[in-house]
Formats: sequence, structure tokens, C-alpha cells
Amino acid sequence: MKIPLPTTRRKARIEIIPLIDVIFFLLATFVMVSLSMVKNQGISVNLPSAATGTPQERETAVTITVTKSGDVYLNQEKLAPGLLLLRLKQLKTENPDMRVFINGDKEAYFGNAIQILDEVRSSGITKVAIQTKQGDPLQK
Repeated sequence: MKIPLPTTRRKARIEIIPLIDVIFFLLATFVMVSLSMVKNQGISVNLPSAATGTPQERETAVTITVTKSGDVYLNQEKLAPGLLLLRLKQLKTENPDMRVFINGDKEAYFGNAIQILDEVRSSGITKVAIQTKQGDPLQK
């Protein structure tokens, strides 16, 4: 026969202070990561520099990208020649106050950028910006 000893039983408890520390660390990490995220709608290209460039609001904007080889992308979708104007007109009917950002590789053919700018304007979109990176354009 076993006789129980008269010891006090300790209740299991959850330590709240280390739990709060971990939660605050995770919160700070998520805040820092979300602030550093930049929504890049276009594909990655080597943008030209401009000393007078200013940041623009990009919430309801589409990005048209011209690569070094002359390919044209709408956001991240590669378009066949001649489809850009059709797609821009569709987007303009969906959102009449649409903005367009044109970005391109600094070694891309300038005539391609002018042709795209002309197609954007002929689709009826008047809010157009050329995307650059901040810096001195005279430095290579």
C-alpha cells in the first residue's frame, strides 16, 4: 500500500513575460519587413538616372517596360507588337483615371520609348510618367 506524502503540488503556469517579448519581436519584424517592401509592377531593368526625378503615387498605375532587346511588357506580361494600344484602351475603359509609368533599360532604343509614349497618349491616357532612378545622370 502506498501512502501519499504531504507535499504541496505545484501548478503548471505559463510565463507571460517571455511570451510578450516574443510577440513584440514578431510585431516589430513584420512592421519592418512590410515597410521595406516596394511594389514593383514592371520587370527589372537598368533604369537611367535623373537628378530631378521625384517619387510618384503608384496605387492605380500600370507599368510599361521596354527592355534592352526591345521587348515590351505591360506590368509583367510580355506583349506582342501591336497589342499594347488594345490593352491600354481596355484598361482605360475600366479605370478612366489611370496612370501609366514607362520604364526602360538605359541602353534601350529611344525610338521604342517614344512609340510607346505615342500609343499611351493615343489611347486617351494623359497621366504618364517616365520612371528613373535617383542620381546624377552624368555619372556612369
